[in-house]
Amino acid sequence: MSDFRVPKLNNNDAAYVLVEWLAKDGDAVRAGDPLVTVETSKTVEELTAEEEGVLRRLVREGAECAPGQTIARLLAPGDEPPGDEASGDGSPGGASPGSDPLAGTGGDDIVVTAPARRLIDELGISPDRIRALGRKVVRRADLEGLGAGPVGGATGEQPPGEQDEHDAGELIALSRAQRRTAEVVERSRREIPSAFTLMNVDVTDALPLTRDLTRRHRVLVGVPELVVKAVGGLLDVFPLFFASPVPGPHGPRARRAAGADVGVTVDVGKGLFIPVVRDAAGRSVAEIARDLTGFRRTALEGSFRERDLRGGAITLTLHTYDGIVMAAPIVFPGQTCALALTAPRPEVVREGDGFTVRKICGLGLSYDHRFINGREAAEFLGALRTVLENPGHFNT
Repeated sequence: MSDFRVPKLNNNDAAYVLVEWLAKDGDAVRAGDPLVTVETSKTVEELTAEEEGVLRRLVREGAECAPGQTIARLLAPGDEPPGDEASGDGSPGGASPGSDPLAGTGGDDIVVTAPARRLIDELGISPDRIRALGRKVVRRADLEGLGAGPVGGATGEQPPGEQDEHDAGELIALSRAQRRTAEVVERSRREIPSAFTLMNVDVTDALPLTRDLTRRHRVLVGVPELVVKAVGGLLDVFPLFFASPVPGPHGPRARRAAGADVGVTVDVGKGLFIPVVRDAAGRSVAEIARDLTGFRRTALEGSFRERDLRGGAITLTLHTYDGIVMAAPIVFPGQTCALALTAPRPEVVREGDGFTVRKICGLGLSYDHRFINGREAAEFLGALRTVLENPGHFNT
């Protein structure tokens, strides 16, 4: 008999939600067979059996589970679980549909996770609205878009002593992903003494290259793809910009990155994700463009895996809405800096004895001032500007 434990899937979540069992209790499974899906704040992960055995499930669908928690056992033929161990769908701390006030009739029970139940109580969401979702397992994320009424229950009345004219509006619940984003931002602001430098980059001559690459490789290439490629080429010259901080008794140190793995922000309205382009230095611009296109498609489908989001050495944040001229990103914990890129905008510049219109991008750098000073930041941005303003440097 062996325990089937939940692995640690990321550094941001203390607990996950068990979404669905993919194998029935009592099934004989082989190594590599999918057993269960669990939801983190950013992804849904499919967990597989590491060895063969007979599955005994210990945690219900919809329950929270922590990294390292045993959620099932794999029994050898003839083995029996301990007598006090829950079997089938039983779970200490799990949601019990039979005792839930939302349980349906005729076997159509609804499992409500503990985080969802807390939100129901907090916002006063009625059982009818929850049943209308048509879900067997109701998670907190399923309720966050319901637009629940004011605090205090279905009547909209607040508890005695808590009414205030400034509290009369509805509460807006954040998604699970946004709550995790908030935690990362708070940690960054609390732990990292960051500074910021902005440099304008003339991409007028680079834009024809992006159009040519798009036509030749049949994949959308823009300035972000060129920036990722240019950033990757600076790893050996500016190792601290890709390093990972390491605290110590004699002051902070930094661990050199093994490769130029560049995280790029993707937000299509379903939460902020930062998937990672691996080995940006060794990839062509077209290959990087295919990665970024795939990331946007995956964000729309909501099917990122934790391995897609793990391991970035530096982050590029994209702020390409019209009218944005500057953005100062946070430095993500575990990194020393983050870049921000705005969309090309027309700008009148002096040329010889006259003036002309050029296309300018804002390229900003937030950096951990414990490791990087303003001069190095300016040199790093200057090196990027040199590459972007001379597109012949790109090996396409």
